[in-house]
Amino acid sequence: MYIFLSILILVVCVLLGLIVLVQNSKGGGLAANFSASTQIMGVRRTNDFLEKATWGLALALLILSIAASLSISHGGTTGQSAIQDQIQNAVDPSEIPQIPSGVPADKPAAGTTTPTTPATPKK
Repeated sequence: MYIFLSILILVVCVLLGLIVLVQNSKGGGLAANFSASTQIMGVRRTNDFLEKATWGLALALLILSIAASLSISHGGTTGQSAIQDQIQNAVDPSEIPQIPSGVPADKPAAGTTTPTTPATPKK
């Protein structure tokens, strides 16, 4: 459903762009080409049609955008956002175990010195 509405939004956007480009901001536009009084659609009717088409397409774009945002699947939400889930499931850094170095605990790693305790003198 979302893909279908997205395609409709794209079509409405293209049509709206074309309608706006056909209009002239000073009242000429497409109507200037049909200035003869014998035309089926006169100058005033062309401007009225373009204005109504612009408002209609803008309204259609608004309605389709709202419908598309409502039709997006949220994939089994539990009432919490994904960020909240990550925060709650985060591991405390103090609880992270040390990465083993591959050296057994009873043998020191190569190149390291072990602290030596001074020998106690025998009495």
